Amino acid sequence: MKAAVSTTADYTVRDQERMRLAERYFQWQSDLAASALGRRVVEIGCGLGNFTRYLLDRESVIATDIEPSCTARLAARFPDRANLIIQTIDVLDPAFVSLARHQPDSVVCLNVLEHVADHALALRHMQAILPAGGQAVLIVPAFESLYGPIDRLLGHYRRYSKESLHQLAAATGFRVRTLRFMNTVGFCGWWVNAHILRRTEQSESQIRVFDRYLVPLLRRVETALPPPFGQSLFVILEKKAPAR
Repeated sequence: MKAAVSTTADYTVRDQERMRLAERYFQWQSDLAASALGRRVVEIGCGLGNFTRYLLDRESVIATDIEPSCTARLAARFPDRANLIIQTIDVLDPAFVSLARHQPDSVVCLNVLEHVADHALALRHMQAILPAGGQAVLIVPAFESLYGPIDRLLGHYRRYSKESLHQLAAATGFRVRTLRFMNTVGFCGWWVNAHILRRTEQSESQIRVFDRYLVPLLRRVETALPPPFGQSLFVILEKKAPAR
């Protein structure tokens, strides 16, 4: 009998299950994103709902994912939420723009854009469902030099620089409002995992230690002093008004 072969989707789901341990880290992401997110939010790549739970105080949340198993588990996790609309759809699907019927005022896409083959088309679709001045909040992995086995097995097409994000925003009808590094400790940990330990999956013990002991310190330090590097880039984009 042949052993079961893990797919990219399998790795991604297992990674999300491990990341459920990182409650302080998701709270940090939520606090960073809160001021840019409105009352009607489209979440792209909701996965198992690790971030979705922080949006449920809003008027409406349209949570989307490409994986039917993820959207099914999300529906089971949050039953009877009248303000939660769950859609199994790819952000690259032309039908994605029909989500404009929900009149979203903001989009959130955290640690997902790197999984999308055509990230420019994805951003154009996000732009298409927003009103002028509507905002898209992103977190993406930084520094191509950090790319390693975990990135590859998770299906990451790329990591980002500030310059590449400015170019991408300009090409897709957005302007950059905020662009900053976050998680300096994660930068070091990811480099060690990628280039020394050659890990293929994140460690639960690393996640627990990082979330319990390091996230509270990182939040304070990086709020007071924006870091010069980090594992990720936190981005707020604003849809440009049409030219007159």
